[in-house]
Formats: sequence, structure tokens, C-alpha cells
Amino acid sequence: MYAIIETGGKQVRVEEGQEVYVEKLDAEEGGNVTFDRVLFVGGDNVKVGSPVVDGATVTAKVDKQDRAKKLTVFNYKAKKNYHRKLGHRQPYTKVTIDKINA
Repeated sequence: MYAIIETGGKQVRVEEGQEVYVEKLDAEEGGNVTFDRVLFVGGDNVKVGSPVVDGATVTAKVDKQDRAKKLTVFNYKAKKNYHRKLGHRQPYTKVTIDKINA
């Protein structure tokens, strides 16, 4: 059984036992989080939401709160003597999917 959930403005396909990196959630490490925006549940019994499946939830355990590797952002305009170098580290939350309730 698998599900498609919406979190952080993105849609993620998840299965039980899978480790997923999502946009930063307001939860503590070792705690549990529940995703209630379930768009699709697949498997033997398929349920499609419009836009969400009624009563379906996905529970997960928060493994880690961290930031991704640094990206270098370099802006440059030719012949204008303009350049700017910035760095960015996107925060993320690593979760392990425990159960899909549908």
C-alpha cells in the first residue's frame, strides 16, 4: 500500500517503512507527526481524493531536523561590473513512515 501526501507545497509518494526528506516541519526529533493532506491511496483498494481522501492519514516518526548541503548562488551581469556571491542551506526534516490509515 502506498499514498501520495502533500507537505511543504510538494507532493510525495510514500510507503510504510520508507524514509522521506520533506520541508522543515515544526516537530521535535523522536516525536510523531501526522499528515492529513492525503491525495491518493493506492494498493488493492484505490481511493482518489478530490482534493483529499476523507478520513485518510499518514503517521510518521521524526528522525532528524537538519539543513541540506550549501548551494552557491552567483549573480553576474556582463559588462556592468556587477557580481554577487551568496550561499543557501535549505532546512529539512527526515521522517520514517509508520502507518498509512485509509
